[in-house]
Amino acid sequence: MPEHRIGTQEEFDAARQELLAEEKELTRRGDELTRKRRELPWVPVEKDYGFQTEDGNKSLADLFDGRSQLLIYHFMFGPPYEAGCPVCSSIADTLDPNVIHLKARDVTLICSSRAPLDKLLAYRERMGWSLDWVSTVGSDFHRDLGFLHTEEELRPFLEGEIPPTVSQMAEATGTDVAGYVTEGPGLSAYAFSDGTVYRTYITSARGLEPAMAYYGLLDRTPMGRHEEGEETHWLRRHDEYGKT
Repeated sequence: MPEHRIGTQEEFDAARQELLAEEKELTRRGDELTRKRRELPWVPVEKDYGFQTEDGNKSLADLFDGRSQLLIYHFMFGPPYEAGCPVCSSIADTLDPNVIHLKARDVTLICSSRAPLDKLLAYRERMGWSLDWVSTVGSDFHRDLGFLHTEEELRPFLEGEIPPTVSQMAEATGTDVAGYVTEGPGLSAYAFSDGTVYRTYITSARGLEPAMAYYGLLDRTPMGRHEEGEETHWLRRHDEYGKT
């Protein structure tokens, strides 16, 4: 544990009150961003995307499952992968128990990946999840949203010094670095109104942190995330902690 300033209860209470005011301001700012997020223009989805599901082939409109809103987590599990991305798996750990609550608010939440459906369902069983998971028919869906890249596009990165965490994640998914990084994570949102599907929101990278509940909790611990200087990522699939 690193050295830290020690104070009295009175000093703590005073500093905590100052911090609380800033936390409340951040919450208000978050509410404002949420309002602006909802005010983004809706874009009609005109391409005829296809998906393989446990119940056969479906369209994007079919994935709403009778509801008016749809959230899709774009899970990094490419065709050459032998297992899902550990970071995406940690996100699915958060998403899975929230599916039932979102349904109560007219929202369907699913995962989408490019790997064959049988691979996805086998991995879902291993992880103990119950959320619906679909396999894209072709590459357009993830590609059009910016969650799939070609090796040519990634060549400057691939020809440089590969960060150890990337090599670690590639090995964990059973593929090479190029096969791993061509896939990307993301979240996209849709509305279904008067027979038309609209794309209403999209995010990736740190925009996914609301689905990484452990970071919000770590941010409130004495040492925080404590990731600086680590050459490998501490995250593991939930059934791998404690393994050597």
